[in-house]
Amino acid sequence: MPQQEEHVLVIPASVIDSIGAFEGFEADAERYLDQILCSEQLAYRPRGAMEVDPSFKQLIPYVVLQHTDDSGQTSVFTYTRGGGGGEKRLHAKRSIGIGGHISREDAGEGQEAYDSGMQRELDEEICLESDYTETREGLIYDPSNEVGQVHLGVVHRFVLHSPDVTSNEEDLADGGFVPVETLRAERAELETWSQLALDALFA
Repeated sequence: MPQQEEHVLVIPASVIDSIGAFEGFEADAERYLDQILCSEQLAYRPRGAMEVDPSFKQLIPYVVLQHTDDSGQTSVFTYTRGGGGGEKRLHAKRSIGIGGHISREDAGEGQEAYDSGMQRELDEEICLESDYTETREGLIYDPSNEVGQVHLGVVHRFVLHSPDVTSNEEDLADGGFVPVETLRAERAELETWSQLALDALFA
C-alpha cells in the first residue's frame, strides 16, 4: 500500500497580501497571525503541489534558541542541514532556526494545530533539556529563491536558562551554540532565513 502524501498547512498568498504585502522580516507577527490562523481559507494541501505553487504559503515555525553565559556572551544554537528528510534545496547551509511544516496529523485547528505542530517538530529535531522563556518575534518571507517563494516563516525566540540542547536527527549536523559575533562574521554561510532572523533578533 503506497504511503499517503503529507498534507501541510497553507494560506493563500492573497490573504497575506490583503493584510499587507511584505518581503524580508516583518516584526508585527500578531497582526498577520491573528487573521491567518482564524481564516476560513487556511487549509491542508498536498505538500508536493504546494512546494511549486507560490500562490499558497506554507506556515513554518522557525525557533531560534539563544543562551547567555555568566560572562554575558550570547550564543545561538546552529547546525548544518544534512542529507536527511528535510528541505533538500537547503542542504549544506548553516541554520539558526529549528522547525518545519504543520501537518494534517497535528491535532486541532488554527492556533492549536500550529502550536502542536511546532512542538512536534522541536521534539523530532532536538533534545531540549533547559527551561526557557518564549516570544514570537516576527515573520519572514523571502521570494528571492524557490524555497522562500512558497514558505512563510514564523520566528520564535527561546531564551534558555542553560545550553542543554542536542540534535536528534542526522539532518541537523554539527549542532551547537555559536556566539552571535561569530555568526555575524560568518553570515554569508547561513541560509537566507537565518540571515534575516540574525539581523532582526540581534541587531
